Amino acid sequence: MEFSSLSEWLAFIEAVHPVEIELGLARTRAVAEELGLLETSGPKVITVAGTNGKGSTVAYMGAMLKAGGYRFGAYTSPHFLRYNERVQLDGEAVSDALLCEAFSCVEAARDRCNVSLTYFEYGTLAALWIFRQQPLDVVLLEVGLGGRLDAVNVIDPDVAVVTTVSLDHEAWLGADLEQIGLEKAGIFRATAKAVLGDPGLPASVAAKARSLGVEPLVLEQDFGRRKGVEDWCFYGVDQSNAARSIGAIGEPRLPEENAATAIQALLSAGLALSDEAVRTAVSRARLTGRWQECAYHGRKLVLDVAHNPQAAAYLGARLAREEGTTRCVLGMLDDKDVRGCIKALAPHVTDWCLASLGVPRGLPATVLLDALQQTDSEALATCHDTVDEALDRAVAESAAGERILVAGSFFTVAGVLARLEQEQ
Repeated sequence: MEFSSLSEWLAFIEAVHPVEIELGLARTRAVAEELGLLETSGPKVITVAGTNGKGSTVAYMGAMLKAGGYRFGAYTSPHFLRYNERVQLDGEAVSDALLCEAFSCVEAARDRCNVSLTYFEYGTLAALWIFRQQPLDVVLLEVGLGGRLDAVNVIDPDVAVVTTVSLDHEAWLGADLEQIGLEKAGIFRATAKAVLGDPGLPASVAAKARSLGVEPLVLEQDFGRRKGVEDWCFYGVDQSNAARSIGAIGEPRLPEENAATAIQALLSAGLALSDEAVRTAVSRARLTGRWQECAYHGRKLVLDVAHNPQAAAYLGARLAREEGTTRCVLGMLDDKDVRGCIKALAPHVTDWCLASLGVPRGLPATVLLDALQQTDSEALATCHDTVDEALDRAVAESAAGERILVAGSFFTVAGVLARLEQEQ
């Protein structure tokens, strides 16, 4: 099978498998082995799983590697505007041509193996193939869903990171935190360092590491942050467990705990990081759709993909530190805890513009309104057929300089990002 454009390849891989999500490693492993992707020699591999914080942790590590002069590849998901965002080399999205070449190689190997692949499995294998063609020092792999049965888990990591665990994707991962934690801990290996980015993770996570003979490094126990007046200090250990500290780190735009987790993960991989490279990276690290600020018609837009209660609570705490009022453009999917998210944001929002999402699993605005009214019967809210219409209303009802929050889903944020790009 051959196609001349990336859009044709993406249409093909999206349609070829009978279901969107089908967890399991057998199909991916068979094709990866056929492509020679399971060879153990090569760059250091750091795999990151977690309900929230995966993207920020990978973004921090990428910024630190770049500042330190390392060559690295990063595979993340989902994307906002272009598929290329998922596969990066040294912080830059790869070209259409390279992705097409990768998909062609994956498809040929898949055909020889006589197996079917999901959209995510195709993408994972394409990213791994691209990384194999490059002289890289480090590969950063972000788990798509869960960990144990996620396609990226065909690769054995040198360092395995679990950032946070909360209720999300229960239909695939389990209905309680211990079970979900165990799924995410499936990325651990007996030969890999384990880094836990939250001291309150379910007991099943650390227990899984210890069952493999690995003592995990835990945030606020083995590594973490010490706050100063205007900055903070990292404390942790290097690959040989010798103490390491880095002082005078400025306040970042992304969560500090993820910065500390990223530093510890890189140190655990045996990478040399100068204090200055870390300071530079922490101050520069950014991530699309995570407290992403931009101006729009004189308003202050804040774009954040928060779509579960834990992420919404973090976003609410961030809003509490800001001056002024917040209007919220909210659109969500039907497998999310809508009431939990709204409850976390409601104390910080003065007016809601609720948007229907015209995508699979997208919720009508009226369902969001019902959830909002159960939380706050006096909340000010309007319902809209699209994210564009909801944003128009938020702009029309606000004054210059006021803040408009766009949240609830990658689709909600992507819709606004597409509009911003179109109007530039």
